[in-house]
Amino acid sequence: MNKVELVTAVQKTLGSSKADAERAVNAVVDGIKLGIKKTKNVQLIGFGTFKVGNRKARTGVNPKTGEKIKIKASKVVKFSAGKAFKGAL
Repeated sequence: MNKVELVTAVQKTLGSSKADAERAVNAVVDGIKLGIKKTKNVQLIGFGTFKVGNRKARTGVNPKTGEKIKIKASKVVKFSAGKAFKGAL
């Protein structure tokens, strides 16, 4: 499912216009981004938790040339599904 399909699903659930559904989806995504930036952790009970993780520096390989390259340390967003979400699968 991509964003357009998600907006359409939200529109059907809410019974609203497509513009309202898109604003709702964007508001949720923006809220998660803001929460991650401020507190490094966003927990949605029944859905899951978004956390900031650290990825260590490592050595990689350029697939085109086979040359070894150094990859810098970076921060990544990790998601772990909640119990209710896992149970729905």
